[in-house]
Amino acid sequence: MDKLAGMAMFVRVIDNGSFAAAAEIAQVSPAMVAKHIKTIETRLGAKLIHRTTRRHQLTEVGQLYYERCKRALSEVALAEASASELQSAPRGRLRLVAPVSFGTQVLVPALVDYQNAYPDVSIELSLDNNVHDLVGEGFELGIHIGPLSDSSLVARPLTPYRRILAASPDYLARHGRPASPEALANHLCLGHSYWRMQDRWHLVGPGAEIRDVLISGKFSTNQGAALRMAALSGAGITLQPELLLAADIAEGRLERVLPEWSYKPVPMYLIYAPNRRPTAMLRTVIDFLVERFG
Repeated sequence: MDKLAGMAMFVRVIDNGSFAAAAEIAQVSPAMVAKHIKTIETRLGAKLIHRTTRRHQLTEVGQLYYERCKRALSEVALAEASASELQSAPRGRLRLVAPVSFGTQVLVPALVDYQNAYPDVSIELSLDNNVHDLVGEGFELGIHIGPLSDSSLVARPLTPYRRILAASPDYLARHGRPASPEALANHLCLGHSYWRMQDRWHLVGPGAEIRDVLISGKFSTNQGAALRMAALSGAGITLQPELLLAADIAEGRLERVLPEWSYKPVPMYLIYAPNRRPTAMLRTVIDFLVERFG
């Protein structure tokens, strides 16, 4: 007899208290149930159940076998459900968390494109620059910028987060272009107020040359989106992620400044728990985001 069928019948007997109850549920005869149990006991060379007229009691071997059977059958059911789900159309609710600026300006349009391809998926996006407990807070996915501290998560590398210098054509027409990193000291530089060293930019140039340059300016804020708007308005030179400024540069609203120099690139990852059930929704959104930002 099939081993899994025998294991399932054994568990059914224990869960329902008798051969007769198991037989009724399985729609077979009690004799067939007894044959299943006898086959297992013969194969294992051990008694699993002490049978009396009133009740069935598991032996020590039977108790261990019952627990292992429950676990194995649960894994089989999960494997079959997962395989079936992976072949179905993505659907369900996706919860993910991402940093504010990246999420607002870059991730949202990508997620809308994903939803256009898979309209049965609903998305709940949390925007927060703090580090989250992905599993404990019920998120399927997260975008993490910077070194990883939790080694238990699966981390798919994305394109490093590279900050570049840019300004509006209007600003550059009025103030000219800096010819070197040191010349930034004579320009209005837009500051990020949460940076620890607000009076200097740590730039990397040709041949991995490093310059620590002093800056000054009249406008600072704690949000990248606000710095972008300030740059678009001609308020000064901004140092912002290339991904956030790419469209503005491509369409001429901003221009690169000192294009051979940038802030040291920071790693960026798509993170998720290793034991997440591989649903069609999760598989397709991971593939989509890795392709878009990898």
